[in-house]
Amino acid sequence: MVAKVGYAVVSVLLVGYLALAAHRAVLLIREGTWVTVTLGVAVMALPLIGGWFLWRSLRFVLHANRLGRELDAEGGLAVDDLPRTPSGRIDRDAADEAFARRRTEVEERPEDWRCWYRLAVAYHDARDTPRARRTMEHAIALHADRPTRKHEERRDPA
Repeated sequence: MVAKVGYAVVSVLLVGYLALAAHRAVLLIREGTWVTVTLGVAVMALPLIGGWFLWRSLRFVLHANRLGRELDAEGGLAVDDLPRTPSGRIDRDAADEAFARRRTEVEERPEDWRCWYRLAVAYHDARDTPRARRTMEHAIALHADRPTRKHEERRDPA
């Protein structure tokens, strides 16, 4: 719950910043000189890119959470029983071992979004966030029956 509140607060602050930047861009463009119009267009890029990034991130989180709830309702969510360090982080060796099991599961059933979801969690536990995100995006696409790029081409066989 703390993470959701934190995400909401940061998102609201970002939207406020983007609105302020867009307002300043409009003021610059209205000034009408070639310098201010050029600067205004450049400043307008910030809210457009920031809004796109926020939308994509929010959509990813909502879809991943929906898959997690569905998998939990089916009883297919992996139990979080990995040993932890004194600081609370998951033990790296245990995460790597769990990852190997999940990777084997995906190799056996590559079209099952549930396996890909669990592999994404294993990547996250192993502290490989970029691969965790790509793998979760693949699980979301499989769940939605959308065509996906071959996931194997985008990841190292490690």
